Amino acid sequence: MAYLIQNAEAVFSPNQPDATDIRIRDGRITEMGRDLRPATDCVETRVDASGCVVWPGLVNTHHHLAQSVMKGVPAALNQGLGDWLSSVPYRFWPKVTPQLMYHAARLGLYELLRSGATTCADHHYLYHDTTSPELEDAVWQAADELGMRLVLCRGTATEQGSHQGMIDNGIRPETLDQVLERLEQTRGRYHQNAGDAMRKLVVAPTSLIHSSSPDGLRVQAAYAREMGLRMHSHLLEVGFDEQQAQAKYGKSAIDHAESCDWLGDEVWYAHLVHSDAHAIERLAATGTRISHCPTSNCRLGSGVAPVIAMQDAGISITLGVDGSASAESGSMLQELNLAWLLHRALHGPSATTLDQVLSWGSRNGAQLLGLHDVGELRVGMAADLVLYDIHQPRFAGVHTPLLAPLMCGEPVSIKYSFIQGKPAISDGDIQGLDEVELTARVQESVQQLLRA
Repeated sequence: MAYLIQNAEAVFSPNQPDATDIRIRDGRITEMGRDLRPATDCVETRVDASGCVVWPGLVNTHHHLAQSVMKGVPAALNQGLGDWLSSVPYRFWPKVTPQLMYHAARLGLYELLRSGATTCADHHYLYHDTTSPELEDAVWQAADELGMRLVLCRGTATEQGSHQGMIDNGIRPETLDQVLERLEQTRGRYHQNAGDAMRKLVVAPTSLIHSSSPDGLRVQAAYAREMGLRMHSHLLEVGFDEQQAQAKYGKSAIDHAESCDWLGDEVWYAHLVHSDAHAIERLAATGTRISHCPTSNCRLGSGVAPVIAMQDAGISITLGVDGSASAESGSMLQELNLAWLLHRALHGPSATTLDQVLSWGSRNGAQLLGLHDVGELRVGMAADLVLYDIHQPRFAGVHTPLLAPLMCGEPVSIKYSFIQGKPAISDGDIQGLDEVELTARVQESVQQLLRA
């Protein structure tokens, strides 16, 4: 398929900042510039980008799609992470059927697409001793239908340990043998190695501190590295991680991670809110990276990750929306906007720039996930790009149109979104999805959870 995008207001491309037109062929960007002429050697669909700014597709490096049907649970609105885990995700986890998971995943991916994301790394942790494989298949199916890049971070828990959510709700963990067998099955069915892969698998124990043994973590790390898979988990979201690491292992959380072979340039952690100078030094020295989730961390009162200090130390910063049960919005643009503002409030107006934050949410995320052909608008890259329509009253007074969506934040209107050169949003409509039907199915899913 071939497309010619013409007449954009502006294009976010450091290599070609004056470009207004982009040619796409066979899933790749083949030409950029101004006043490009239609191709004569193939049939080419022309896309009018008048009034639009074009960005690389945003890359979400931490999500929990299952939580898309668990927003705003009344009992947990004012709870911190520990109590919230028991009141929301782990309360409902045993009630999530494959059909319900499918509708939740569609909703989460819909929200991401509507905000400008084209890639989702979903930390899917709904695995226990008798988990049906259809629960995971539902996530892959939803991404396939919407044409979205999916990196499935396959959560694991091999013991209840000090994980209050699992203890309170009687969730029986997998054995280590089950984890490895099921990982291998998923790797064989879905994982792709290419720099523009549509499907990737990540080894992702849910918690290094609370629901995994040191030996089990080392075995999973060895498996991941042998198979060329990346590694992900939560760490230091709250101070309890550090307290438990000291109590259980006699060392800091970051030193425990390192002793279990869970630092390195193939590893990233969500949150890292309570990182001290020593943790930042070890993360930087080993090339370990972060998925910064400012909305969720604010919503749960967990704090603010020290990402400015991390970036100064050489750590690559990426952004994640976290689960919609603790962020409610599910919007990548929300994360960009809040990240831009939050650190300026803490550290002054030079702490974050618009270009920098957009790179956190696009290029840095793609590099972290091993999607080296994604995340930038330049010739030769995969054609993952988004056309934001800024020809609207709320953007009309903006003097810097290219970055208006980030500055002004939600709501935004996306005219087109391309993933691997295929339209995921066309003339404002998400392809392969009926919004009325989706809304009805999600509302039914919520009632199903409450009845079960």
